[in-house]
Amino acid sequence: MDILALNCGSSSVKYQLYSWERREVIAKGVVERVGIGDSFISHEVPGREDYKSEHDCPDHTVAIELIIRTLSDEKVGVVKAMNEISAVGHRVVHGGEKFSSSVLITDEVLQGIKDVQHLAPLHNPPNIMGIEAAKKVLPDVPHVAIFDTAFHQTMPEEAYMYPLPYEWYEKHSVRRYGFHGTSHLYVSKRAAVLLGKDAKDCNIITLHIGNGASHAAIRGGVCIDTSMGLTPLEGAVMGTRCGDIDPAIPTFIMEREGYTAKEMDSILNKKSGLLGVTGKYTDRRDIGEGIKAGDKRCKLANDIEAYRIKKYIGAYMAALGKVDAIVFTAGVGEMGAEIRQQALEGLEALGIKVNKELNLKTRTKKAEVEISAPDSPVKVFVIPTDEELVFTEDVVGILENTYSDHMSFEYSFKSKDYERK
Repeated sequence: MDILALNCGSSSVKYQLYSWERREVIAKGVVERVGIGDSFISHEVPGREDYKSEHDCPDHTVAIELIIRTLSDEKVGVVKAMNEISAVGHRVVHGGEKFSSSVLITDEVLQGIKDVQHLAPLHNPPNIMGIEAAKKVLPDVPHVAIFDTAFHQTMPEEAYMYPLPYEWYEKHSVRRYGFHGTSHLYVSKRAAVLLGKDAKDCNIITLHIGNGASHAAIRGGVCIDTSMGLTPLEGAVMGTRCGDIDPAIPTFIMEREGYTAKEMDSILNKKSGLLGVTGKYTDRRDIGEGIKAGDKRCKLANDIEAYRIKKYIGAYMAALGKVDAIVFTAGVGEMGAEIRQQALEGLEALGIKVNKELNLKTRTKKAEVEISAPDSPVKVFVIPTDEELVFTEDVVGILENTYSDHMSFEYSFKSKDYERK
């Protein structure tokens, strides 16, 4: 059984083909610049040279056709025919309150996703385009939706409701939803295994830090709070998103600069965060080089990000009461040793002791590493995320009618015998 995972953005389609029998990724890649010209596919197969080919993709249907054709190509492909693909899993950013778990895509489900697309106008429309395109290209296989927001649907009202006019929630569904759910699910389950406990007996803070960043407080295996809100704009400092700010700032600047609401939304999402402070960088490696060269704004951006992470750790420790572990994951969480060190410094009074030498040499995309000191009451882990594996296992569970909520469902990575290949 080969499962194709698709992640459709406005101008890209990321994909991964996973062999369920062999329990391994057999191919992955991305089609870039969909609908904007000069599009191309980058295709990776373990043990082979990477393949890249230019191909005009005016829309998502053509992009997905290109992916299928590449996967089944005689020279660079990994399957003989399209019918070897048993099912397709689709990343859907926003499920609103309608979806609290992954689900087989029916006409009713697709309409439900469309009904909440106003909550994620930058993300859900391309997700929907991808679903519709893939169903055209692969009409005879099951399609499954996996929602970024689903894992966070266990939050209590006091965590997800905003102190705003209540009718906004009733009429427009304004509340905290949270994102990166599959990542928080995966690394929290893995942390429980590393602690030698059942997930229901663990309190964990998960820090997903990449170009987009979100944090979660997980009590007894389920999410009780998370940093992103109605949209992915709230919370931590990100590459181009501002995260938490005084909500009066946008109207203050709009009055003085004459920006429209659409222009301000673009500034907060695409021109703020680390890019806004440095004026030129979103990549933490570039910021690190800037710091070495004496760029004060690079240092400021770095300090703001680390300080905000530290504040979230403290806030979530207060919310959880007792914390068993803190987990760093995603690109920066896995590779950004300096950010981790700076965010954790000075927290010894809270029971967090870091093995500085081990942390600073830990940069990993595969290995799981404990970077806390042996006598640290709170363990600190770097755990590379594997959202695609969650995708795949959800799809297989739905196909085999064994799927249930994540606390009951037997994910392979919940086992102490699980090994990441």
